[in-house]
Amino acid sequence: MDLHTRYLGLELRSPLVASASPLTGDLDGLRRLEEAGAGAVVLPSLFEEQISHELAEIDRMFSSGRPASPNPPSYPRKLDDYNTGLWTYLALAEKAKRGLSIPVIGSLNGTSLGGWVRHATRLQETGVDAIELNLYDVVANPAVTAAEVEGRYLELIAAVKAAVRLPVAVKIGPSFTALASTAVRMVGAGADGLVLFNRFLQPDIDLATLSVQPRLRLSTSDELPLPLRWTAILHGRVRASLALSTGVHSGADAAKALLAGADVAMLASALLLHGPEHMRTVERQLVACLRGCGVASLARARGMLSQRDVPDPSAFERANYLETLAAQACSEEHGHGDSPRERSTDVGACTATAPSGVGAVDGHRPRRRQHDRPLLAIATVGCCSSRAATSARSTPGRSTSSTSPSRPSTSA
Repeated sequence: MDLHTRYLGLELRSPLVASASPLTGDLDGLRRLEEAGAGAVVLPSLFEEQISHELAEIDRMFSSGRPASPNPPSYPRKLDDYNTGLWTYLALAEKAKRGLSIPVIGSLNGTSLGGWVRHATRLQETGVDAIELNLYDVVANPAVTAAEVEGRYLELIAAVKAAVRLPVAVKIGPSFTALASTAVRMVGAGADGLVLFNRFLQPDIDLATLSVQPRLRLSTSDELPLPLRWTAILHGRVRASLALSTGVHSGADAAKALLAGADVAMLASALLLHGPEHMRTVERQLVACLRGCGVASLARARGMLSQRDVPDPSAFERANYLETLAAQACSEEHGHGDSPRERSTDVGACTATAPSGVGAVDGHRPRRRQHDRPLLAIATVGCCSSRAATSARSTPGRSTSSTSPSRPSTSA
């Protein structure tokens, strides 16, 4: 199967992209990812705090003639172990561009408008193919409103786009009051792509030391549904590339991302767990999964199950909550420990997860028919039908022929 795709206007040999992680922080890891079949690589984020500290220390040395002073308290010293500063980062970007044949995407995490613009310009000079703005920002000040935060984001996107010629992707978190509207406005401000989602690393409390400690917990496939939902909702509604990030660990996960409408599926935790060569395994699984679903090409698959194209769009909204509860109730009554959707996550289950019309060999989009429903609704109806029939058979004086299976209602 031809897996070539486009992301941010770039030609990729595969929709599987290695997102920012320690594996993309050195040339050896980048080469191994390319050899394993990555369609593109995203370099680790360069943090503005790190750059500002480094430049301040250099200025202090030259002006005073004394060695650099210790880091100020606001500077996270452990960043030195993640990447080694501005000049080393820019050198890595240049080496990656010279040494790889796949697109190289630089990543920035800033704190000030001037910092974002200044460092995006520097990154552009290294020859990278695109820039990812990593909006990792925990807004803890209760005096700052959502409108202020969103306005600041729109301003920096517009400023960076005005300063560089490269495609710009924006990596965001899911915690927006009206995410769909914010996404549309970000694209209007100049974003060429959206990466869903940024995965905030959560602090923990160490009871032994009574201190707050950072904890790195790698993602699992259980985290896939959140970006999957919003990818499906935004597909066809924003004029920008969509990348699904978080929870992609297998070919089945990647297939779901593409069917929801993603242009690429990004991997980090899975590669840290299994090594760069896992990319090759995921690609093999992806091809097998799409073929098992009866999808003939990547172009046919993309967006086939987006909100715009499924027979029942409400499945991605509140109705999904109601149907999940109904499916779980049916599952527990019949002795199953998980829901129908959860039991259909392996590659072999792909042929069972396509709604009516998807399984055609030519991969045409499903016809909209009144009785068609996404997978969860179909499974729920079948389960409840069995329950109704069983109940009728066990009730004296009632005939199964007179029993009408109940169907869960959905709102438009």
